[in-house]
Amino acid sequence: MKSTPLRAAAACGAALLALGGVTAAATAATAADPVGLHISGSRLVEQDGTPFVARGVSHAHTWYTAETPRAIPAIRAAGANALRVVLSGGDRWTRNDATDVANVIALCKANQLVCMLENHDTTGYGEQSGAVSLDTAADYFISLRSVLQGNEDFIQINIGNEPTGNNEPQVTGWTTDTANAIRKVRAAGLRHNIVVDAPNWGQDWKGVMRDTAATVAAADPEGNTLFSVHMYGVYAQASTITAYLDAFEAQGLPLVIGEFGHDHSDGDPDEATIMREAVERGIGYYGWSWSGNGGGVEYLDMVTAFDPARKTAWGRLIFDGANGIKATARTATYFSGVTPTPTVSPTPSVSPTPSVSPTPSVSPTPSVSPTPSASPTPTPGAACTARLTVASSWPGGFQGTVDVTAGARALTGWSTSFTLPAGASVAQGWSATFSGSGSAVTAANAAWNGNLGAGQTTTYGFIGSGTAPTGTVAVACR
Repeated sequence: MKSTPLRAAAACGAALLALGGVTAAATAATAADPVGLHISGSRLVEQDGTPFVARGVSHAHTWYTAETPRAIPAIRAAGANALRVVLSGGDRWTRNDATDVANVIALCKANQLVCMLENHDTTGYGEQSGAVSLDTAADYFISLRSVLQGNEDFIQINIGNEPTGNNEPQVTGWTTDTANAIRKVRAAGLRHNIVVDAPNWGQDWKGVMRDTAATVAAADPEGNTLFSVHMYGVYAQASTITAYLDAFEAQGLPLVIGEFGHDHSDGDPDEATIMREAVERGIGYYGWSWSGNGGGVEYLDMVTAFDPARKTAWGRLIFDGANGIKATARTATYFSGVTPTPTVSPTPSVSPTPSVSPTPSVSPTPSVSPTPSASPTPTPGAACTARLTVASSWPGGFQGTVDVTAGARALTGWSTSFTLPAGASVAQGWSATFSGSGSAVTAANAAWNGNLGAGQTTTYGFIGSGTAPTGTVAVACR
Protein backbone atom coordinates (compact mmCIF):
# COMPACT_ATOMS: atom_id res chain seq x y z
CA MET A 1 0.00 0.00 0.00
CA LYS A 2 1.35 3.41 -0.96
CA SER A 3 2.24 5.98 1.64
CA THR A 4 0.50 9.35 1.57
CA PRO A 5 3.13 12.04 2.19
CA LEU A 6 2.16 15.62 2.76
CA ARG A 7 2.27 17.59 -0.45
CA ALA A 8 4.40 20.73 -0.43
CA ALA A 9 2.37 23.91 -0.16
CA ALA A 10 1.54 25.39 -3.54
CA ALA A 11 3.41 28.46 -4.65
CA CYS A 12 1.60 31.67 -3.83
CA GLY A 13 -0.41 30.05 -1.08
CA ALA A 14 -1.59 33.39 0.22
CA ALA A 15 -2.96 34.24 -3.18
CA LEU A 16 -4.76 30.91 -3.20
CA LEU A 17 -6.83 31.97 -0.22
CA ALA A 18 -7.55 35.40 -1.63
CA LEU A 19 -8.25 34.56 -5.25
CA GLY A 20 -9.49 31.01 -5.14
CA GLY A 21 -12.03 31.51 -2.39
CA VAL A 22 -10.64 28.51 -0.51
CA THR A 23 -10.48 28.29 3.24
CA ALA A 24 -7.24 27.42 5.02
CA ALA A 25 -8.84 24.21 6.30
CA ALA A 26 -9.86 23.10 2.81
CA THR A 27 -6.41 23.86 1.44
CA ALA A 28 -4.74 21.79 4.14
CA ALA A 29 -7.12 18.91 3.56
CA THR A 30 -6.45 18.61 -0.15
CA ALA A 31 -2.71 19.14 0.30
CA ALA A 32 -2.58 16.31 2.83
CA ASP A 33 -4.32 13.68 0.72
CA PRO A 34 -3.23 13.80 -2.92
CA VAL A 35 -5.11 11.14 -4.85
CA GLY A 36 -2.52 10.65 -7.60
CA LEU A 37 -0.36 12.80 -9.83
CA HIS A 38 -0.03 16.24 -8.26
CA ILE A 39 2.11 19.33 -8.04
CA SER A 40 4.73 19.59 -5.34
CA GLY A 41 6.46 22.94 -5.50
CA SER A 42 7.40 23.30 -9.18
CA ARG A 43 7.33 19.56 -9.95
CA LEU A 44 4.78 17.02 -11.07
CA VAL A 45 5.02 14.06 -8.69
CA GLU A 46 3.21 10.80 -8.19
CA GLN A 47 0.95 10.04 -5.24
CA ASP A 48 3.91 8.77 -3.20
CA GLY A 49 6.00 11.87 -3.98
CA THR A 50 8.20 10.36 -6.71
CA PRO A 51 8.84 12.95 -9.47
CA PHE A 52 7.35 12.11 -12.84
CA VAL A 53 8.99 13.63 -15.94
CA ALA A 54 7.00 12.99 -19.11
CA ARG A 55 8.74 11.85 -22.24
CA GLY A 56 5.89 11.41 -24.64
CA VAL A 57 4.15 12.15 -27.91
CA SER A 58 0.64 13.03 -29.07
CA HIS A 59 -1.72 10.61 -30.77
CA ALA A 60 -4.67 11.97 -32.79
CA HIS A 61 -7.19 9.50 -31.39
CA THR A 62 -10.32 11.46 -32.26
CA TRP A 63 -9.48 11.27 -35.99
CA TYR A 64 -7.94 7.81 -35.93
CA THR A 65 -9.87 5.77 -33.40
CA ALA A 66 -9.29 2.59 -35.41
CA GLU A 67 -5.53 3.07 -35.14
CA THR A 68 -5.47 3.60 -31.37
CA PRO A 69 -5.37 -0.07 -30.25
CA ARG A 70 -2.07 -0.58 -32.06
CA ALA A 71 -0.71 2.98 -31.83
CA ILE A 72 -0.65 3.02 -28.01
CA PRO A 73 1.36 -0.20 -27.59
CA ALA A 74 3.67 0.87 -30.41
CA ILE A 75 4.35 4.23 -28.75
CA ARG A 76 5.13 2.44 -25.51
CA ALA A 77 7.38 -0.05 -27.30
CA ALA A 78 9.28 2.87 -28.86
CA GLY A 79 10.21 4.02 -25.35
CA ALA A 80 7.65 6.62 -24.27
CA ASN A 81 6.47 6.84 -20.67
CA ALA A 82 3.64 9.29 -21.45
CA LEU A 83 1.03 9.96 -24.11
CA ARG A 84 -1.10 12.96 -25.00
CA VAL A 85 -4.43 11.83 -26.44
CA VAL A 86 -6.51 14.05 -28.75
CA LEU A 87 -10.23 13.94 -27.92
CA SER A 88 -13.32 15.81 -29.06
CA GLY A 89 -16.42 16.68 -27.09
CA GLY A 90 -18.45 16.56 -30.30
CA ASP A 91 -18.41 20.30 -30.94
CA ARG A 92 -16.07 20.06 -33.95
CA TRP A 93 -15.48 16.37 -34.55
CA THR A 94 -17.13 13.10 -33.63
CA ARG A 95 -17.60 12.95 -29.87
CA ASN A 96 -15.38 10.57 -27.93
CA ASP A 97 -17.93 9.33 -25.43
CA ALA A 98 -17.37 7.78 -22.01
CA THR A 99 -17.16 4.24 -23.38
CA ASP A 100 -14.54 5.24 -25.92
CA VAL A 101 -12.51 7.20 -23.37
CA ALA A 102 -12.69 4.30 -20.91
CA ASN A 103 -11.13 2.08 -23.58
CA VAL A 104 -8.33 4.62 -24.09
CA ILE A 105 -7.71 4.74 -20.34
CA ALA A 106 -7.54 0.96 -20.20
CA LEU A 107 -4.98 0.91 -23.02
CA CYS A 108 -2.90 3.55 -21.23
CA LYS A 109 -2.88 1.50 -18.06
CA ALA A 110 -2.13 -1.80 -19.80
CA ASN A 111 0.83 -0.18 -21.53
CA GLN A 112 2.19 1.64 -18.46
CA LEU A 113 1.68 5.11 -19.93
CA VAL A 114 0.74 8.25 -18.04
CA CYS A 115 -1.92 9.72 -20.33
CA MET A 116 -2.89 13.35 -20.74
CA LEU A 117 -6.40 13.62 -22.21
CA GLU A 118 -6.99 16.85 -24.14
CA ASN A 119 -10.09 18.41 -25.68
CA HIS A 120 -9.14 19.63 -29.15
CA ASP A 121 -12.37 21.55 -29.78
CA THR A 122 -10.95 24.72 -28.20
CA THR A 123 -8.11 25.06 -30.71
CA GLY A 124 -7.75 28.70 -31.83
CA TYR A 125 -10.86 29.97 -29.99
CA GLY A 126 -11.62 33.54 -31.04
CA GLU A 127 -9.77 33.11 -34.32
CA GLN A 128 -10.69 29.75 -35.78
CA SER A 129 -14.28 29.17 -36.81
CA GLY A 130 -16.05 26.51 -34.78
CA ALA A 131 -13.69 26.57 -31.79
CA VAL A 132 -15.38 26.42 -28.39
CA SER A 133 -14.61 28.01 -25.05
CA LEU A 134 -12.76 26.48 -22.11
CA ASP A 135 -16.05 26.55 -20.24
CA THR A 136 -17.56 24.22 -22.83
CA ALA A 137 -14.46 22.02 -22.74
CA ALA A 138 -14.74 21.76 -18.95
CA ASP A 139 -18.30 20.47 -19.36
CA TYR A 140 -16.99 17.68 -21.58
CA PHE A 141 -14.58 16.42 -18.95
CA ILE A 142 -17.27 16.66 -16.30
CA SER A 143 -19.44 14.44 -18.50
CA LEU A 144 -16.63 11.84 -18.35
CA ARG A 145 -16.46 11.89 -14.57
CA SER A 146 -17.58 8.28 -14.18
CA VAL A 147 -14.63 6.95 -16.19
CA LEU A 148 -12.06 9.49 -15.01
CA GLN A 149 -12.47 9.10 -11.25
CA GLY A 150 -10.27 6.42 -9.76
CA ASN A 151 -7.57 6.88 -12.43
CA GLU A 152 -5.83 9.91 -10.94
CA ASP A 153 -2.52 8.05 -10.66
CA PHE A 154 -1.95 8.04 -14.41
CA ILE A 155 -4.57 10.27 -16.08
CA GLN A 156 -4.23 14.06 -16.49
CA ILE A 157 -6.91 16.46 -17.74
CA ASN A 158 -5.70 18.93 -20.38
CA ILE A 159 -8.86 21.05 -20.41
CA GLY A 160 -8.43 22.59 -23.86
CA ASN A 161 -5.83 22.46 -26.61
CA GLU A 162 -4.40 25.84 -27.69
CA PRO A 163 -7.44 27.62 -26.26
CA THR A 164 -7.01 30.93 -28.12
CA GLY A 165 -5.71 32.11 -31.43
CA ASN A 166 -3.98 35.48 -31.67
CA ASN A 167 -7.09 37.64 -31.42
CA GLU A 168 -8.40 39.80 -28.58
CA PRO A 169 -10.19 39.78 -26.23
CA GLN A 170 -9.61 36.04 -25.99
CA VAL A 171 -5.83 36.26 -25.44
CA THR A 172 -5.93 38.61 -22.46
CA GLY A 173 -9.09 36.87 -21.26
CA TRP A 174 -7.15 33.61 -21.01
CA THR A 175 -6.36 34.13 -17.32
CA THR A 176 -9.94 34.52 -16.14
CA ASP A 177 -11.32 31.91 -18.54
CA THR A 178 -8.73 29.33 -17.48
CA ALA A 179 -9.21 29.99 -13.77
CA ASN A 180 -12.97 29.63 -14.13
CA ALA A 181 -12.65 26.37 -16.08
CA ILE A 182 -10.40 24.93 -13.37
CA ARG A 183 -12.88 25.89 -10.65
CA LYS A 184 -15.70 24.31 -12.64
CA VAL A 185 -13.85 21.01 -13.02
CA ARG A 186 -12.95 20.98 -9.32
CA ALA A 187 -16.52 21.77 -8.27
CA ALA A 188 -17.59 18.61 -10.11
CA GLY A 189 -15.31 16.54 -7.87
CA LEU A 190 -12.48 15.82 -10.31
CA ARG A 191 -9.13 15.91 -8.48
CA HIS A 192 -6.80 14.94 -11.31
CA ASN A 193 -3.75 16.92 -12.25
CA ILE A 194 -5.08 19.63 -14.56
CA VAL A 195 -2.97 20.79 -17.51
CA VAL A 196 -3.67 24.21 -19.07
CA ASP A 197 -2.36 25.28 -22.47
CA ALA A 198 -1.09 28.78 -23.16
CA PRO A 199 -2.91 31.29 -25.39
CA ASN A 200 -1.63 32.41 -28.83
CA TRP A 201 -2.00 28.95 -30.35
CA GLY A 202 -0.24 27.55 -27.29
CA GLN A 203 2.94 29.54 -27.94
CA ASP A 204 2.28 32.41 -25.48
CA TRP A 205 4.27 34.89 -27.55
CA LYS A 206 2.51 37.75 -25.74
CA GLY A 207 3.55 36.28 -22.37
CA VAL A 208 0.03 36.20 -20.89
CA MET A 209 0.39 32.75 -19.33
CA ARG A 210 3.96 33.47 -18.27
CA ASP A 211 2.88 36.63 -16.46
CA THR A 212 -0.40 35.43 -14.91
CA ALA A 213 0.27 31.75 -14.20
CA ALA A 214 0.51 32.42 -10.46
CA THR A 215 -3.04 33.81 -10.50
CA VAL A 216 -4.34 30.75 -12.32
CA ALA A 217 -2.47 28.40 -9.98
CA ALA A 218 -4.07 30.19 -7.05
CA ALA A 219 -7.54 29.55 -8.46
CA ASP A 220 -7.15 25.78 -8.12
CA PRO A 221 -8.37 24.62 -4.70
CA GLU A 222 -6.31 21.45 -5.16
CA GLY A 223 -3.14 23.39 -5.95
CA ASN A 224 -2.70 20.89 -8.78
CA THR A 225 -2.35 22.78 -12.06
CA LEU A 226 0.45 22.20 -14.58
CA PHE A 227 1.15 24.85 -17.24
CA SER A 228 1.79 23.81 -20.85
CA VAL A 229 3.57 25.77 -23.58
CA HIS A 230 3.70 24.67 -27.23
CA MET A 231 7.00 25.39 -28.96
CA TYR A 232 6.94 25.88 -32.70
CA GLY A 233 8.26 28.79 -34.82
CA VAL A 234 8.21 31.30 -31.98
CA TYR A 235 10.93 29.21 -30.35
CA ALA A 236 13.44 29.17 -33.19
CA GLN A 237 16.18 30.72 -31.05
CA ALA A 238 17.84 29.07 -28.05
CA SER A 239 17.67 32.35 -26.13
CA THR A 240 13.86 32.50 -26.51
CA ILE A 241 13.51 28.96 -25.22
CA THR A 242 15.76 29.42 -22.19
CA ALA A 243 14.21 32.80 -21.31
CA TYR A 244 10.74 31.30 -21.23
CA LEU A 245 11.79 28.33 -19.14
CA ASP A 246 13.78 30.63 -16.82
CA ALA A 247 10.66 32.73 -16.17
CA PHE A 248 8.69 29.76 -14.83
CA GLU A 249 11.66 28.48 -12.88
CA ALA A 250 12.11 31.88 -11.23
CA GLN A 251 8.46 31.87 -10.15
CA GLY A 252 8.63 28.30 -8.84
CA LEU A 253 5.76 27.29 -11.11
CA PRO A 254 5.39 23.90 -12.85
CA LEU A 255 5.73 23.77 -16.63
CA VAL A 256 5.58 21.11 -19.33
CA ILE A 257 6.36 21.44 -23.04
CA GLY A 258 3.02 20.11 -24.21
CA GLU A 259 3.83 20.17 -27.92
CA PHE A 260 6.85 20.81 -30.12
CA GLY A 261 8.09 19.79 -33.54
CA HIS A 262 11.29 19.72 -35.50
CA ASP A 263 9.96 22.10 -38.16
CA HIS A 264 6.84 24.11 -38.92
CA SER A 265 5.33 26.52 -41.39
CA ASP A 266 5.71 29.43 -38.97
CA GLY A 267 9.44 28.83 -38.49
CA ASP A 268 12.00 26.21 -37.55
CA PRO A 269 11.91 25.49 -33.81
CA ASP A 270 15.22 24.73 -32.11
CA GLU A 271 14.28 21.20 -31.07
CA ALA A 272 17.80 20.34 -29.93
CA THR A 273 17.70 23.12 -27.32
CA ILE A 274 14.12 22.27 -26.34
CA MET A 275 15.05 18.65 -25.62
CA ARG A 276 18.35 19.44 -23.93
CA GLU A 277 16.90 22.12 -21.65
CA ALA A 278 13.95 19.89 -20.74
CA VAL A 279 16.30 17.08 -19.72
CA GLU A 280 18.65 19.35 -17.78
CA ARG A 281 15.78 21.05 -15.93
CA GLY A 282 13.66 17.93 -15.32
CA ILE A 283 10.77 19.26 -17.41
CA GLY A 284 8.45 16.96 -19.34
CA TYR A 285 7.98 17.17 -23.08
CA TYR A 286 5.58 15.81 -25.72
CA GLY A 287 6.37 15.83 -29.43
CA TRP A 288 3.70 16.26 -32.08
CA SER A 289 2.81 13.66 -33.29
CA TRP A 290 2.87 9.89 -33.81
CA SER A 291 1.28 9.74 -37.29
CA GLY A 292 -1.56 10.98 -39.48
CA ASN A 293 -0.59 14.58 -40.22
CA GLY A 294 -1.70 16.08 -43.53
CA GLY A 295 -2.34 19.37 -45.27
CA GLY A 296 1.33 19.98 -45.96
CA VAL A 297 2.72 19.15 -42.52
CA GLU A 298 3.25 15.44 -43.04
CA TYR A 299 6.83 16.02 -41.94
CA LEU A 300 5.53 16.08 -38.36
CA ASP A 301 4.75 12.35 -38.52
CA MET A 302 7.12 10.31 -36.36
CA VAL A 303 6.22 7.12 -38.19
CA THR A 304 4.78 6.69 -41.66
CA ALA A 305 1.20 5.40 -41.95
CA PHE A 306 1.14 4.38 -38.28
CA ASP A 307 3.81 1.77 -38.97
CA PRO A 308 6.34 1.71 -36.08
CA ALA A 309 8.89 0.03 -38.34
CA ARG A 310 8.94 3.11 -40.59
CA LYS A 311 10.28 5.91 -38.40
CA THR A 312 10.77 9.24 -40.09
CA ALA A 313 13.70 11.59 -39.50
CA TRP A 314 11.61 13.34 -36.83
CA GLY A 315 10.73 10.01 -35.23
CA ARG A 316 14.36 8.93 -35.10
CA LEU A 317 15.36 12.26 -33.59
CA ILE A 318 12.79 12.38 -30.80
CA PHE A 319 12.92 8.71 -29.89
CA ASP A 320 16.54 7.79 -30.53
CA GLY A 321 18.47 11.08 -30.65
CA ALA A 322 20.42 13.00 -28.03
CA ASN A 323 18.13 13.80 -25.06
CA GLY A 324 15.47 11.73 -26.79
CA ILE A 325 12.67 9.65 -25.33
CA LYS A 326 14.39 6.28 -25.31
CA ALA A 327 17.41 7.54 -23.35
CA THR A 328 15.57 9.70 -20.83
CA ALA A 329 12.10 8.19 -20.17
CA ARG A 330 11.46 6.51 -16.81
CA THR A 331 8.26 4.55 -16.23
CA ALA A 332 5.96 5.88 -13.53
CA THR A 333 6.43 4.04 -10.23
CA TYR A 334 2.66 3.56 -10.05
CA PHE A 335 3.06 0.79 -12.61
CA SER A 336 5.61 -1.19 -10.61
CA GLY A 337 4.67 -4.85 -10.74
CA VAL A 338 2.44 -4.38 -13.78
CA THR A 339 3.69 -6.38 -16.75
CA PRO A 340 2.22 -5.08 -20.00
CA THR A 341 2.31 -7.21 -23.11
CA PRO A 342 2.22 -4.65 -25.91
CA THR A 343 2.25 -6.29 -29.31
CA VAL A 344 2.72 -4.15 -32.36
CA SER A 345 0.43 -5.22 -35.16
CA PRO A 346 1.73 -5.90 -38.67
CA THR A 347 2.25 -2.98 -41.00
CA PRO A 348 -1.09 -1.16 -41.13
CA SER A 349 -2.70 0.12 -44.22
CA VAL A 350 -2.33 3.80 -44.92
CA SER A 351 -5.00 5.84 -43.19
CA PRO A 352 -6.34 9.22 -44.30
CA THR A 353 -4.41 12.21 -43.06
CA PRO A 354 -6.19 14.98 -41.16
CA SER A 355 -3.90 17.84 -40.39
CA VAL A 356 -2.11 18.77 -37.22
CA SER A 357 -3.59 21.54 -35.11
CA PRO A 358 -2.65 24.77 -36.86
CA THR A 359 0.16 26.86 -35.48
CA PRO A 360 -0.13 29.92 -37.70
CA SER A 361 2.66 32.32 -38.40
CA VAL A 362 2.98 34.79 -35.57
CA SER A 363 2.62 38.46 -36.26
CA PRO A 364 3.25 41.01 -33.47
CA THR A 365 0.01 42.78 -34.35
CA PRO A 366 -2.16 40.56 -36.52
CA SER A 367 -4.95 42.62 -38.01
CA VAL A 368 -8.41 41.13 -38.13
CA SER A 369 -9.98 41.48 -41.54
CA PRO A 370 -13.69 42.19 -41.84
CA THR A 371 -15.86 39.12 -42.16
CA PRO A 372 -16.83 38.80 -45.83
CA SER A 373 -20.42 38.37 -46.72
CA ALA A 374 -21.71 34.90 -47.41
CA SER A 375 -21.50 33.39 -50.85
CA PRO A 376 -24.72 33.57 -52.87
CA THR A 377 -27.56 31.38 -51.69
CA PRO A 378 -27.56 28.13 -53.69
CA THR A 379 -30.44 26.91 -55.71
CA PRO A 380 -32.71 24.44 -53.89
CA GLY A 381 -31.25 20.96 -53.86
CA ALA A 382 -27.63 22.09 -54.23
CA ALA A 383 -25.24 19.62 -52.64
CA CYS A 384 -23.52 22.16 -50.40
CA THR A 385 -22.48 25.77 -49.95
CA ALA A 386 -19.22 27.21 -48.64
CA ARG A 387 -18.08 30.55 -47.25
CA LEU A 388 -14.48 31.75 -46.91
CA THR A 389 -13.56 34.10 -44.07
CA VAL A 390 -10.23 35.83 -43.55
CA ALA A 391 -9.69 35.53 -39.81
CA SER A 392 -6.48 37.58 -39.57
CA SER A 393 -3.71 38.94 -41.76
CA TRP A 394 -0.16 40.25 -41.48
CA PRO A 395 2.45 41.46 -43.95
CA GLY A 396 2.97 38.65 -46.41
CA GLY A 397 0.42 36.25 -44.99
CA PHE A 398 -3.04 35.57 -43.67
CA GLN A 399 -5.25 32.91 -42.10
CA GLY A 400 -8.47 31.78 -43.71
CA THR A 401 -11.29 29.46 -42.70
CA VAL A 402 -13.96 27.90 -44.88
CA ASP A 403 -17.37 26.81 -43.57
CA VAL A 404 -18.92 23.99 -45.62
CA THR A 405 -22.68 23.45 -45.17
CA ALA A 406 -24.64 20.53 -46.58
CA GLY A 407 -27.77 21.30 -48.54
CA ALA A 408 -31.12 19.60 -48.20
CA ARG A 409 -29.56 16.16 -48.34
CA ALA A 410 -26.85 14.44 -46.32
CA LEU A 411 -23.36 14.26 -47.83
CA THR A 412 -20.82 11.45 -47.78
CA GLY A 413 -18.10 13.70 -49.16
CA TRP A 414 -17.55 17.24 -50.47
CA SER A 415 -15.09 19.30 -52.46
CA THR A 416 -14.60 23.08 -52.62
CA SER A 417 -12.64 25.34 -54.93
CA PHE A 418 -11.79 29.04 -54.92
CA THR A 419 -9.25 31.48 -56.29
CA LEU A 420 -7.02 33.68 -54.13
CA PRO A 421 -5.56 37.01 -55.28
CA ALA A 422 -2.72 36.82 -57.78
CA GLY A 423 0.50 35.74 -56.10
CA ALA A 424 -1.26 34.28 -53.05
CA SER A 425 -1.31 30.56 -52.26
CA VAL A 426 -2.02 28.09 -49.46
CA ALA A 427 1.11 27.40 -47.40
CA GLN A 428 -0.49 25.07 -44.85
CA GLY A 429 -3.95 23.69 -44.26
CA TRP A 430 -5.89 21.57 -41.83
CA SER A 431 -9.14 19.61 -41.68
CA ALA A 432 -9.20 19.14 -45.48
CA THR A 433 -7.14 17.62 -48.28
CA PHE A 434 -5.67 20.41 -50.40
CA SER A 435 -4.67 20.35 -54.07
CA GLY A 436 -4.38 22.77 -56.96
CA SER A 437 -1.55 25.16 -57.70
CA GLY A 438 -0.80 28.80 -57.08
CA SER A 439 -3.85 30.91 -56.37
CA ALA A 440 -6.29 28.22 -57.61
CA VAL A 441 -7.17 26.11 -54.58
CA THR A 442 -9.16 22.90 -54.26
CA ALA A 443 -9.92 21.47 -50.82
CA ALA A 444 -11.85 18.24 -50.28
CA ASN A 445 -13.05 16.65 -47.07
CA ALA A 446 -10.68 14.79 -44.76
CA ALA A 447 -11.48 11.20 -43.81
CA TRP A 448 -13.33 12.25 -40.68
CA ASN A 449 -15.49 15.21 -41.78
CA GLY A 450 -16.95 14.12 -45.11
CA ASN A 451 -20.22 12.83 -43.68
CA LEU A 452 -22.55 15.77 -43.08
CA GLY A 453 -26.22 15.62 -42.25
CA ALA A 454 -28.63 17.88 -44.10
CA GLY A 455 -27.85 21.47 -43.10
CA GLN A 456 -24.83 20.45 -41.03
CA THR A 457 -21.64 22.53 -41.20
CA THR A 458 -17.97 21.64 -40.90
CA THR A 459 -14.96 23.96 -41.08
CA TYR A 460 -11.46 23.73 -42.46
CA GLY A 461 -8.68 26.30 -42.39
CA PHE A 462 -5.41 27.33 -43.93
CA ILE A 463 -2.46 29.68 -43.68
CA GLY A 464 -1.98 31.69 -46.86
CA SER A 465 1.12 33.39 -48.17
CA GLY A 466 0.85 36.64 -50.11
CA THR A 467 -1.89 39.26 -50.00
CA ALA A 468 -5.12 38.42 -48.18
CA PRO A 469 -8.33 38.56 -50.20
CA THR A 470 -10.82 41.30 -49.46
CA GLY A 471 -14.55 41.24 -49.83
CA THR A 472 -16.43 38.11 -50.81
CA VAL A 473 -14.50 35.20 -52.28
CA ALA A 474 -16.66 32.92 -54.40
CA VAL A 475 -16.31 29.32 -53.18
CA ALA A 476 -17.75 26.52 -55.30
CA CYS A 477 -18.95 23.47 -53.37
CA ARG A 478 -20.03 20.10 -54.72
